[in-house]
Amino acid sequence: MYIAAIDQGTTSSRCLVFDGAGRVVADAQREFSQIMPRPGWVEHDPMEIWASVEAVVAQALERGGLAASDLAAVGITNQRETTVVWDAATGEPVHNAIVWQDTRTDRVCRELEGAVGQNRFLDSCGLPLATYFSGPKLRWLLAEVPGLRERAERGEVLFGTIDSWLIWRLTGEHVTDVTNASRTMLMNLRTLDWDPRTLEAFGVPARMLPRIRPSSEVYGTGRGVLEGVPVASALGDQQAALFGQCCFDEGDAKNTYGTGAFLLLNTGTRPVVSRHGLLTTVGYRIGDEPAVYALEGSIAIAGALVQWLRDNLGLISSADEIEELARGVDDNGGCYFVPAFSGLFAPYWRSDARGAIVGLTRFVGRGHLARAVLEATAWQTREIVDAMNADTGIALDCLKADGGMVVDELFMQIQADVLGVPVVRPGIKETTALGAAYAAGLAVGFWSDPAELRAHWKEDGRWTPAMTAEEREAEHARWRKAVTRTFDWVE
Repeated sequence: MYIAAIDQGTTSSRCLVFDGAGRVVADAQREFSQIMPRPGWVEHDPMEIWASVEAVVAQALERGGLAASDLAAVGITNQRETTVVWDAATGEPVHNAIVWQDTRTDRVCRELEGAVGQNRFLDSCGLPLATYFSGPKLRWLLAEVPGLRERAERGEVLFGTIDSWLIWRLTGEHVTDVTNASRTMLMNLRTLDWDPRTLEAFGVPARMLPRIRPSSEVYGTGRGVLEGVPVASALGDQQAALFGQCCFDEGDAKNTYGTGAFLLLNTGTRPVVSRHGLLTTVGYRIGDEPAVYALEGSIAIAGALVQWLRDNLGLISSADEIEELARGVDDNGGCYFVPAFSGLFAPYWRSDARGAIVGLTRFVGRGHLARAVLEATAWQTREIVDAMNADTGIALDCLKADGGMVVDELFMQIQADVLGVPVVRPGIKETTALGAAYAAGLAVGFWSDPAELRAHWKEDGRWTPAMTAEEREAEHARWRKAVTRTFDWVE
């Protein structure tokens, strides 16, 4: 028997099938459309997402020579804050999904701040008011789609993040897990249920919301391409990576370098409300066990900056060329790139910021710019680690790294230099899908406990700091000066 994982990401859907040792035995992937009707608006077609998921599941099973009956369970991991509303009877979406990157709700967030400010709901949900999260997106839909609020109050439409959308299509059950619910702003971190006062403030009818369940639990039985397979886990993609990296102990941390970068620190069974610009989130919950919480630092633009260098500037023809180009110089030549394309996420939360390249002289060439691109993600990560240390008093002693950028060994060295601690890459790099598979496997007894999962984790590479402390702090000061140049660009 095997475990399948559906990894529904921002630009593509994947299905991976794992054996009992956590090894990939089959894999399929399909990209889908990025819809950008206006500057700052990013949408997906929920039906296209569903079609892509059906296709990759079928393809992965075919490539592995497997049938659905060979699967003990399937787990789901997903782009998190992306918001879908659909007709409860027909399943027809009422609008395109509004993607986590979308900034159209800036005015909604300002309205919700009132006289209190950005942290109005912080103590309840652990999140600042920002365009990032699902709650403001749902409020926008209820206000802007004609007749939607009235339909929601009558119970005719359902809301969900992508996990809920997929589980509903697969099983007919309207549920979400605690990790995805914790990204809406609407869930109370302590009760692990929808917060009535927050729902009232946002104007969200409770009837349209899914039931909140643990991350590892059988939600229902699959239909169609997964006929008869237990759908047994759901985790937001970054929490799934935390689980797949076996960060089960308080103080364990991982960073996933994908389109954005997301650093999570396990804080144990108590939520730590950040006072330094981080997000308090649920890391995972296994069955009836207590929820495990995490602090998260979210970086909007990481690997996307490499793609921008390729697609918008044509400076490289493929993403893997950036390492060779950056190795051609000794340093950044005094050039710093702050990729605030849609504002700055943690720890600043400045929606008024926009991207900037500073320190340019005639000396700066293609290699310096390439190196500045890699350093941008490393320095953003450093600022998040500093904030985590301040919030928890836990000094990071090692960072587990995963995601597309970890194949760049120069970047891995830069990250270790900037942090001043070792950076470790796992042997199994598909940690997001692996986390969803692990959680599903635990729910059906395919694996016995987290200790068994930890035994599968193997180190593939380790980078230790080579930069002096004096050089590190001098570079950090220049980076922070560059960041301030991006503020107040949007009036």
